[in-house]
Amino acid sequence: IPCLRSPRNPEQKIIKRVIALEGDIIKTIGYKKKYVKVPHGHIWVEGDHHGHSFDSNAFGPVSLGLLHARATHILWPPQRWQKLQPTLPPERKPLHREQE
Repeated sequence: IPCLRSPRNPEQKIIKRVIALEGDIIKTIGYKKKYVKVPHGHIWVEGDHHGHSFDSNAFGPVSLGLLHARATHILWPPQRWQKLQPTLPPERKPLHREQE
């Protein structure tokens, strides 16, 4: 799960789940286009709270240059301590993945 600089404010870091990689076609949730082919050098990221998350559905594909780190655990608040699982919700898998 990547930590990246916000495309709207590079001083802010955001943590989102990678939903699609370059070349993948994704069905968006409220983005200006219903389907997007992720361009070369970009990823599609989404938060876990659909409709209430500032993610690619708001700002589009994200340049790989904005990747900053990888989140592995939730540490705060203490009652939410857990290891983050790099899984995709089944309904958010890309519609088409280009072969490498």
